[in-house]
Amino acid sequence: MGAMLGMGNSTSSTLVKMLQEDSSQYRWTAAITASQSAASYELASETSVMPIGGFTGSGSSPTLAQFKTWVEEGEIHYYIVSDAGQGGMGGDQSTASAIQSWVEENFTAQTVDGVTVYDLTSSSSS
Repeated sequence: MGAMLGMGNSTSSTLVKMLQEDSSQYRWTAAITASQSAASYELASETSVMPIGGFTGSGSSPTLAQFKTWVEEGEIHYYIVSDAGQGGMGGDQSTASAIQSWVEENFTAQTVDGVTVYDLTSSSSS
């Protein structure tokens, strides 16, 4: 269904199933840079997916501190690395980049159908 958005994004059925599994335990089943990317996963999985940086990924919401708090509170299950790159279409990319860097430093990557995913409930450095 995500491919129907006309944005060139398609969603992995394996990843969609991962998002749906135990989805009621999380405020957001995943976080990804840019609303367009989040919308593809949200529509395909029928779960809540957090867009980092707003529409293009260049906004400053959420902050790194907010994101860390939500991860610590168990509010977000997965972080999906966006195929749109960090920060989307220009602008201030520092917030999305900082979040992605923090995730990469503290969690273990896995590849699901060519998509890099981090399980934010399983820290690689406790």
